[in-house]
Amino acid sequence: MELAELISGWAQPGRVEWIGVRPERRVGVEVVREAVVSADGLEGDRGRAGKRAVSLIQQEHLVAIGSYLGRGPVAPETLRRNLVVSGINLAALKGREVQVGEAVLRFTVICAPCSRMEEALGKGGYSAVRGHGGWCAEVVRPGRVALGDAVQPID
Repeated sequence: MELAELISGWAQPGRVEWIGVRPERRVGVEVVREAVVSADGLEGDRGRAGKRAVSLIQQEHLVAIGSYLGRGPVAPETLRRNLVVSGINLAALKGREVQVGEAVLRFTVICAPCSRMEEALGKGGYSAVRGHGGWCAEVVRPGRVALGDAVQPID
């Protein structure tokens, strides 16, 4: 089997487990059951068009981050990402077009932790998130996203 074929493979669709919008900096995240994704990101979110319009993190990584801190899973709103997804490796989707509900996103760059992770998670918070902070994506096609929606590559 060729490397390109191995890289393009995936075992199963993922699933949207959590949705949050951040209306302003340093304001609490609003947890919602569904959201409309426009070119600027999720409606009601402070995001902007471009390669960081939508942020995603794997649910499995919330457990890992908590483990590195000696506790249970980290709450999604603490990391301030827009979507929490389970069941599919987001890192394997870099550069690909991915259907999330009705929307199509292209994964662009990692969501590196910010210095506020020490404030939010305590000592070691920044290091715990490194490599597990999720991905940013640009919007290829706007659409609605809801809890339980499938997440899968379309190319």
